[in-house]
Amino acid sequence: MNSKLLATTAIAALLATQFANAELVISQNGETQKIGETVAQPAAVTKAPKTAKVEKVKPSNSTSYKLDPNHTNVRFAIDHFGTSTNTGGFYGLTGDMEYNPAKRRGSINVDIPVNSLNTGSEAFDKHLKSGDFFDAEKYPTANFKSTKFHFKNGKVTKVDGNLTLLGKTNPVSLKATKFNCYNSPMLKNAQVCGGDFETTIDRTKWGMDTYVKMGFAKDVKLNIQVEAVQQ
Repeated sequence: MNSKLLATTAIAALLATQFANAELVISQNGETQKIGETVAQPAAVTKAPKTAKVEKVKPSNSTSYKLDPNHTNVRFAIDHFGTSTNTGGFYGLTGDMEYNPAKRRGSINVDIPVNSLNTGSEAFDKHLKSGDFFDAEKYPTANFKSTKFHFKNGKVTKVDGNLTLLGKTNPVSLKATKFNCYNSPMLKNAQVCGGDFETTIDRTKWGMDTYVKMGFAKDVKLNIQVEAVQQ
């Protein structure tokens, strides 16, 4: 009898020890929790940080643009008595443009400062600005004003207009070799539209006939770079 009592007492003591060391769990809201363990609180919901406001860019339809003089110029090339090719350009052009590709409409008015003429040679510049050629003192500004924009597949392909030079106005057509619009990161995401154009004119139509009879070419090739910033 004493041996049974001692055995029973030993078993009870052993079970008590095991229960004391056991990691009992209970169910709470479908989750288990160890006894003595603090119930984890749900993480506080954090609001997403506000993102920087994206500046909206006006649609290109029916909008006005102002020419960027830093990216608008006219460069010319003319055969020099069958030898080399004389080149130069006019820079700092100013003006305005209306552009509506959805309605296939556009217009542009450009002022060309004749005194900005630059060939890389001061002596040649001085001669070209004289009365023999551009007569910059009497006619300090040339002008191009469009009469029609031509489109194909939503892109400008040609611009017809009138070129006023030396006080005379004649029609010219500018062929677009490329034209595009983009949002400029340098101008606070403002929309910029423009492209490259080319044409060849007969300078004698504007009364510039110096040296033609001596063999100096009358045809002048023009390459025009235009970029305009949306207003």
